[in-house]
Amino acid sequence: MATIDDASVTLTVRREDLADVVVLRLAGELDLSTAPHLSERIDEVIGDGRTAIVVDLHEVTFCDSTGMSAFIRGHHLSSAAGGYLRLVGARGVVARVLKISGLDTLLSDDS
Repeated sequence: MATIDDASVTLTVRREDLADVVVLRLAGELDLSTAPHLSERIDEVIGDGRTAIVVDLHEVTFCDSTGMSAFIRGHHLSSAAGGYLRLVGARGVVARVLKISGLDTLLSDDS
């Protein structure tokens, strides 16, 4: 588990390696200051030779354009390696942002 802590922002990323997929469970805010942390975790997963990634957003309370960019970047990296990146569990304002951007469709289990 890795955590970024400063006076105003916290993001926690917990990695769970399953037989056929790696789940990254996020909690907190995904923004300009924390999105690079997510990108690093995605890079680690790909670097470990794992290409199927599920990002669990149940506990994410905010996501801005840099967070969405991290999702898109992860999608491209995993796809190029023969895998995928999927988003699950978005709620509230995060689900709305993903829907408006179209990422809810692009990065869903149905895509």
